[in-house]
Amino acid sequence: MLGRPIEHNRSPKTDKAKERTPWLAFDLTFRPPPTAHVAWALMDDRHRRVLELCDAIARDKTLAWTEESVAEIRWKAGGGKQRARVKDGLVVAVFRHYESRATESRPLLHTHAVVSIRARRPHDGKWGNLSADSLMTHIVAADTLYTLYFMEEVSARLGWAWEPREVTPGRRPVMEIAGIDRRLIGWQSTRRQQIEDALPVLTAKYEEKHGHAPGERAAYALACQAADQTRPPKRTELLSLTELRTRWRTSAIRAYGADVVDRLTERARAAAAAVWARVRPVVDIALAAVDVVAVVYVMRGAFARHHLLAEARRHLSYVLRGRPHQPGLDERIVQAAIDDHTRPVGRGRRMTADLRALYPSDTEDQAVLRPLTRSRTAAPYERARIAAGALAVRVRAARRAERLGSRPRLYPVAVPAASTSHPRPLRDGRKDGRLLEPETGVDVDTVEQTRQTLEAAAAQMAATLQDSRRAREAAHGLRPQPAPAAVPPPHAQQPGTQHTPGRTTGVT
Repeated sequence: MLGRPIEHNRSPKTDKAKERTPWLAFDLTFRPPPTAHVAWALMDDRHRRVLELCDAIARDKTLAWTEESVAEIRWKAGGGKQRARVKDGLVVAVFRHYESRATESRPLLHTHAVVSIRARRPHDGKWGNLSADSLMTHIVAADTLYTLYFMEEVSARLGWAWEPREVTPGRRPVMEIAGIDRRLIGWQSTRRQQIEDALPVLTAKYEEKHGHAPGERAAYALACQAADQTRPPKRTELLSLTELRTRWRTSAIRAYGADVVDRLTERARAAAAAVWARVRPVVDIALAAVDVVAVVYVMRGAFARHHLLAEARRHLSYVLRGRPHQPGLDERIVQAAIDDHTRPVGRGRRMTADLRALYPSDTEDQAVLRPLTRSRTAAPYERARIAAGALAVRVRAARRAERLGSRPRLYPVAVPAASTSHPRPLRDGRKDGRLLEPETGVDVDTVEQTRQTLEAAAAQMAATLQDSRRAREAAHGLRPQPAPAAVPPPHAQQPGTQHTPGRTTGVT
């Protein structure tokens, strides 16, 4: 979801007046993932209407959260020192669009929600101006909430599942409908290719001017500049949605064949069955809090609550794959992360990670994330996923140690080596969190897989011994127990222990 202020059409008389009222409305753009556009454009009318309904429900729920938890109205001089929640909600106008600005028309189901700057004060009911910074601060958290709601509605109404798709190696993945042919994503996203074609020219000019490659923030700014330069004007030819869908279907069949287009629904159902067979949609709040803190900490260093909230919603979308989440579960994950694994830093509301709860006595282990945060041999989100996996292994080891009454065993964490597919970034920006997220694992995944294999082998051996014991008892019967010479003193038996048949615990 994108957000931008809509400025005045008329220039104010003075600069002071322009500072007081710089914009009239705020445009929030809601857009589903690319595979949803493909399914909406190429499937039958029933699926089209259901996807539009899912988009509308997710949009309305996100707007309701925005007006209840985010929107603030300001008043009084000095930059609006007095702020409070709005009264009677927001004034929003919704406009749905169907196609992108590509040279050749392509499907792009998206909705513009124009939020008026005017809202009512809670104490006196008078009209005032909304605070733009509160809306802009939570724009990413609102985007992740919309995606989470949209995934849940699609899975509940159509039975589809979701899976991560890595757009750029080493960066944050996007959740897509499982079973949709990936080639159709390239057919639908022609604007992305236009931006990628224009980006090398702008990057070369930046390197010539500054003498070094752009960092993450500069690279994001160059990508926005490339998008603006390659943005074509709106088409003046007016076509109905039926005509557009006919054109899109003809174009997709001409590019990839009728079999790919006609079997979209069938393949989505089959892929959903495969996803639900291998994925267990269970949320562990403690592990989720560790995962969220590790990712945000490695990406940003110092962060705020809304960064944790956005990452918690990404975590839920990946773990649940479209299954519904309990209301307030994202807030519970954020609160657990703040209470157990963060500490305040600097002035304001910023915080950073505090891992002493995971490493209470070993100071050397507290530095396990230091090589990951300072390394420049891998993409930031790749380092973040490895750090999250290392901490998750630590939590599981502590749980096993507590259950078995032993000392936790520490596992090594390897820093990823430089890769030709991931060029070494010269500067590591912290504030731009709009990266793509892969599921990476180096030694952490190997250790976890080995542990699961050993546990499965131990369980199988225990079951074999148990079956063998029962077979002997059925064939020969229990041996008579000799009476003890003296009654032993009573003792507490450990729960879950069993004595071997034919032996006693007393003294003969």
